[in-house]
Amino acid sequence: MDYRSQFLITNNSEKLNLSSMPTARDLGMGEKEIEKRLKKNRKELAELQERLYAEDRRGVLIVFQAMDAAGKDSTIREVFTGLNPQGTGFYSFKAPSKEELSHDFLWRCNKCLPPKGHINVFNRSHYEETLVVRVHPEYLMGQRLPEISSPADATQGFWDGRFDMINDWEERLAKNGITVLKFFLNVGLDEQKNRFLRRLNKPEKNWKFNFGDLKERALWGDYMDAYSDMLPKTSTSQAPWYAIPADDKPTMRMMISEIVKDTLKDMSPEYPKASADFEAEKVEAFRILG
Repeated sequence: MDYRSQFLITNNSEKLNLSSMPTARDLGMGEKEIEKRLKKNRKELAELQERLYAEDRRGVLIVFQAMDAAGKDSTIREVFTGLNPQGTGFYSFKAPSKEELSHDFLWRCNKCLPPKGHINVFNRSHYEETLVVRVHPEYLMGQRLPEISSPADATQGFWDGRFDMINDWEERLAKNGITVLKFFLNVGLDEQKNRFLRRLNKPEKNWKFNFGDLKERALWGDYMDAYSDMLPKTSTSQAPWYAIPADDKPTMRMMISEIVKDTLKDMSPEYPKASADFEAEKVEAFRILG
């Protein structure tokens, strides 16, 4: 089954109706079947990564965005656990540093792009600049932008301008051989509450709870509005967004692994062809090795 067509966000200038999109998906598969499919996909991903690394001509960038407790960390761990670290990079983007604020908003992510042959994964990304910063426009003051004198200056035109800059940047990546995949993990408000409660009730999960997450939860409607505007305007043919139902973590992970695997298969990375010089060297090597 091609989950890409089912969960693809269509490029559109109109806002998305996120409330109409499911946060859970019943595939009619049991837990064991879902786990078996995920394991199979991990194996295929490892084989495809090896070919991509050997080919050394293209890269893959995978972006994860979501509300708190949607499962970004565990999904990255479970889906990509079988990849060779030599050809894989993982980057998590927190609040920008003083140095990062001294550059344009794409600078810190630009430094973390995959080299040829590599797969890099972003846990949060440049899209924070159209989500968290949009919900908290006062953060813009730290960026010292010429056109922003106060948070009130961040109008719809300002955010549309950021969408255009991101689209141009991602188009440049595509033209330079980087395939971009973007996943929005669509967790429900009630499920987020349940996960926060589990973090509070289980001592071994207490470390994952951050009281500040409750303040952001209170702004759920603002975040959904920001996502609803951003997703359709930045889902392009060269860098599509997929909205994956996230209430059921095992199902979500399996579907993401399917999309990544199918995308890599369509890329058809190949091992390099042996040169004439190598063929001669191989004959000589066999002779020396007896």
